[in-house]
Amino acid sequence: MLFNSYEFIFFFLPLTFLTYFYFLDKKFIRFSKLFLVLASLTFYSWWNLIYLPLILSSLIFNFLIGNILNNNLKRKRVHKKIILFLGIALNLVLLGYFKYSDFFIVNYNTIMGTSHTLLHIVLPLAISFFTFQQIAYLVDSYYQDTQEYDFLNYSLFVTFFPQLIAGPIVHHKEMMPQFENKYNFVKNYKNIALGLFIFSIGLFKKVVIADNFSVWANSGFENAYSLNMIEAWATSLSYTFQLYFDFSGYTDMAIGAALLFNIRLPINFNSPYKALNIQDFWKRWHITLSRFLRDYIYIPLGGNRKGDIKTYTNLIVTFFIGGLWHGAGWTFIVWGLLHGVALTIFKIYEKFNFTMPKFFAWFLTFNFINITWIFFRASDFQEAIAILSTMFIGKVPLDLSANLEHLNANPSIYGWIIAIFILIFFKNSIELSKQFKLNIYYFTFTLILFLTAYGELNEISEFLYFNF
Repeated sequence: MLFNSYEFIFFFLPLTFLTYFYFLDKKFIRFSKLFLVLASLTFYSWWNLIYLPLILSSLIFNFLIGNILNNNLKRKRVHKKIILFLGIALNLVLLGYFKYSDFFIVNYNTIMGTSHTLLHIVLPLAISFFTFQQIAYLVDSYYQDTQEYDFLNYSLFVTFFPQLIAGPIVHHKEMMPQFENKYNFVKNYKNIALGLFIFSIGLFKKVVIADNFSVWANSGFENAYSLNMIEAWATSLSYTFQLYFDFSGYTDMAIGAALLFNIRLPINFNSPYKALNIQDFWKRWHITLSRFLRDYIYIPLGGNRKGDIKTYTNLIVTFFIGGLWHGAGWTFIVWGLLHGVALTIFKIYEKFNFTMPKFFAWFLTFNFINITWIFFRASDFQEAIAILSTMFIGKVPLDLSANLEHLNANPSIYGWIIAIFILIFFKNSIELSKQFKLNIYYFTFTLILFLTAYGELNEISEFLYFNF
């Protein structure tokens, strides 16, 4: 079930909302939470029921391990480091089996000259997200940063449907207290209005902007070896725009849907393409993933506490892992390494106290991001290099009318203008939500966004991050 589908917008979401608050109105607090967990599991298993036991097994296992680590289950002589290691290892084994089996088999065959058959395992939806989320819970339990929460609250923490499939990657300490807050057990009409406002922004981003840019991006990558220079740049920029509007659109819809239930999800995007350097970009892009990589990989490796060389090594290792997390392929690893190297160069650059004009800093940062996204999107290195080489040394057609002959002529130039205006000049959804008021202006704005997006719902498309 997709956020941008008729069944979610007009059936699942309103029915879940009304039923949840009906039980709360009757003071059936725990039953209302149980209903929300069951609704979330229904939402998850809508794609493939066969993977429902997978998330349930993961949930039960990590809850038990977490309780051992934080002393909620009184056990004597338990070596916590071993328990933590086993908990993390089993989570990673599960993730590795489903996500990386064929990747390792292909590389083993290449190195050893063997011909082992690929498993062709279908990647279970959301496994990367709920695995990272629960690994963080185990680590925090080990450090006694978690409290005694019951299984129902923990289940809701893991499965809450707005954030379950593609994040934001939530932290127990920002979610668990909300499930116990008595003020969240009554309908909050400002939260409902604000939630619908943010949800409509996200829906507009996805179906009106991202899905239109996907036409050029997909066509360009499908014709990677026959593009001219203008087409290659149009392809890379289209994917850069598509990815942002698609994923930030999903996040907005998740935040908006959660607000209907009085649950506030963390910010995941803060106008990342306005960044003036690569470090600033990673403070603005997929913020909850950046937080996870920092807190559970970079800092445990030593962070910046053991000298410059160790700091740079830790950065590169962290982004190597970040790249691999996104996908089982060397193109993802190279994408991660490029960002790790770029951050290292920026750290060195900072030491010399150099400055550059803001426009040049933005231009350099944006184009680095745009170029590296090509590795993120390309199916292999040959495709990525073909587009990159054409962008810089490709042929420029003399016939201007044939500039985009390999790309479907959609979106129009107006789509580009709207996208660039929103990215550079317009306030993002978080900034707009802080100004939100219950008045006719915001009601009208919400209605226009929703109806415009509704007109584009005839062609349903998945969100890009469902692949990760």
